Amino acid sequence: MAETAPVGAVPGKQDSRARWFALGVIALAQLMVVLDATIVTISLPFAQHDLDISDSNKQWMLTAYTLIFGGLLLLGGRLADYVGRRKIFIVGLVGFAAASALAGLAQNGIEMFAGRALQGAFAALLAPAALSLLSVTFTEPGERAKAFGVFAGISAGGAALGLIAGGALTEYASWRWCLLVNTPIALLALIGALAWVVKDVPAPRTGGYDVPGAVTVTLGLIAIVFGFTRAAEDGWLAGSTLGLLVVGVALLAAFVSIERRSANPLLPLHIPGEINRGGAFLAALLVPIAMFAMFLFLSYYFQVTLGYSSMKAGLAFLPFPAGIAISAGITSALLPKFGPRPLMVVGAVLGVAGLLFLAQLGYGDSYAASVLPAQVLIALGMGPLFVGMQTVALHQVEEEDSGVASALLNAAQQVGGAVGTALLTTISVQAAKSYAEGHATIDNLIARASIHSYDVAFYVGAGFFLAAVPVIAFMIRDKPSSLIEGAEDGARPIHVGV
Repeated sequence: MAETAPVGAVPGKQDSRARWFALGVIALAQLMVVLDATIVTISLPFAQHDLDISDSNKQWMLTAYTLIFGGLLLLGGRLADYVGRRKIFIVGLVGFAAASALAGLAQNGIEMFAGRALQGAFAALLAPAALSLLSVTFTEPGERAKAFGVFAGISAGGAALGLIAGGALTEYASWRWCLLVNTPIALLALIGALAWVVKDVPAPRTGGYDVPGAVTVTLGLIAIVFGFTRAAEDGWLAGSTLGLLVVGVALLAAFVSIERRSANPLLPLHIPGEINRGGAFLAALLVPIAMFAMFLFLSYYFQVTLGYSSMKAGLAFLPFPAGIAISAGITSALLPKFGPRPLMVVGAVLGVAGLLFLAQLGYGDSYAASVLPAQVLIALGMGPLFVGMQTVALHQVEEEDSGVASALLNAAQQVGGAVGTALLTTISVQAAKSYAEGHATIDNLIARASIHSYDVAFYVGAGFFLAAVPVIAFMIRDKPSSLIEGAEDGARPIHVGV
């Protein structure tokens, strides 16, 4: 069984082989969490039919997960700091296994939505606990870069792997296994966690819990994510959309005010206030806006326009995880020498190039000539971006705050994904309508209008990748050694602008 680290000790000083086994366990849990955001995408029509879910309610198979996940992340991260990272990690694994079984065995829509919501709640415990465990387990710069490379590859490629796995399970087993598969995986990770993940003992605390901060930020994030979700259906100027967004912004503003005055804040404001970390969090918000929407549009393109089966559509995404694995490995080797800033800038530029290439997609184009090269470019860019973001987000964060810093990174990515899906879906629908009105007499109008709408969305997505370039270039400033060794040198965070 895992040994217990004394209070204030760095758990990373365990046996070297055990550290790498622990990395495997942590990476497996992260993969499971990321997969579940997309694994039901291809199987959704089959589940909708079997459970008699209406068209107006089908989006809750996706939204129930992301909404609760995004809303509870900061609270989950702080619980990891207060209660213990390993303990929260184990609770998350057990809960995720049970919630996945509930959703996979659902007999009606209500049971399905409840299971997906519970998955999101336990994912909000798992994700920040996993990244903070990684941060305190690997403190030697070379090992730390490799570990973050593995973790970042999983984080960036997991969404595409979810589409591949979902396609295979839907075609050869059942849509239910897209959810049930998590239960044995979570239990396997649980066994590994008990064996290899070192117990951390939280530092003694004084003062009470920041209940007002926890309530306002959780409700604020849920309102923001839900508001962007409603925008995709009701439009940006609908009362439901504007009301939710206004309430969400007001609650987040109240949260900031509470944190400034709190003696024991849920989110110490110096965490996003330090210039390097602030750049990482902002990049983590921008990059998924393009990436997650791209997965959605390509999924429609493969299955509707090209007529691919579920399995073939899933396999068409294979270049993403393959390219990300390669680029993340290269990045982890280069990171200690060059630091994250130049590597992340190169990654963002590759993302821009890939989406601009993809935006040239036309009616009758082939996958090999028009989609594959763009996938490779984007995938090669994702590795440096995710490795860099996850490294810098924990730059000089003290051990007792690593859970909430990890949660803030995950929250930025979840909100970015929700924003991207809603924003680019709305833009694409409007583009398709405009194209159809202006080309009413051409052949295959619906297919051509759909492809045109995807191209417009890809152009907009490229703009968000481009916006990340100055953020990275001007906000991530410290020398490579400072950024990579920040967890080891014990330096306190730099307070900037807070």
